[in-house]
Amino acid sequence: MHNHCVVKTHYRTIILSDLHLGIRNSRVKEVVTFLREHKCDTLILNGDIVDGWQLRKSGEWKKKHTQFFRILMKYLYRYNTKVIYLRGNHDDFLDEILPFSFGPFVIKRTHILQSGAKKYFVVHGDIFDTVTTQLKWLAKLGDVGYTFLLWLNRHYNQYRVRRGLPYYSLSQVVKAKVKSAVSFISDYEEQLCEVAKAHHCDGVICGHIHQAADKMIGPIHYLNSGDWVETMSALVETHDGEWRILYYTDWQEQQQPDTPAPAPVREAEPEPAYFPGFAPDYQTAL
Repeated sequence: MHNHCVVKTHYRTIILSDLHLGIRNSRVKEVVTFLREHKCDTLILNGDIVDGWQLRKSGEWKKKHTQFFRILMKYLYRYNTKVIYLRGNHDDFLDEILPFSFGPFVIKRTHILQSGAKKYFVVHGDIFDTVTTQLKWLAKLGDVGYTFLLWLNRHYNQYRVRRGLPYYSLSQVVKAKVKSAVSFISDYEEQLCEVAKAHHCDGVICGHIHQAADKMIGPIHYLNSGDWVETMSALVETHDGEWRILYYTDWQEQQQPDTPAPAPVREAEPEPAYFPGFAPDYQTAL
């Protein structure tokens, strides 16, 4: 038995992306646990929250997925949180209702976030990928490959656990190898920074490529919230206007230091690259 903190950590803004509710490897239980222990003034869901591509194939919606939306209702009506849902490529079914607003709940494509004296352009990121926007069938082919890689990764790590070995991310290694092998690489981060400049913003906040980041690219502050399939990460803004990346495994270890953190873990690897011809949000070539 562990005593959980009664007082929830409160942030000005929490940003989550790439939950992919509907795929087997989505860490929905972890994200619900994370949201239960935090509060914020604004919650931004930055795309690919619901994986419409996978749901159209399997038609499977589970209770744990509904649990996520229950916690959203608590944020909206008990915590008086403003919830902004930005459409991603895997939840492109939202195109039918955009733009949508109902009280403190808004669904749209992009958002300008004021953070102190700075402005951030917030967008999922797929709208700058020609593979996703123009060759959707090719992106879906890459999605199948990535799903297989996650399946292989899960079974490989079950084998490692039985032998007392630590978690090992096959997908991260493959993506790093792809970067070193492919010569034609689109610079995703710099493209987004140029878009932020065009909107007269000081920074850009995105998701899409499943790689959390907090860095300066020239004069632009580039932030990526990561994902809840592999890295399980969130972006948070403190009330002092400071941005941080919170990893679920690190946070869980702080809450329950005597409990092993769930896989996957964050690994220090070369930044992966976008490989045209495969699902760009996964950056995977198989």
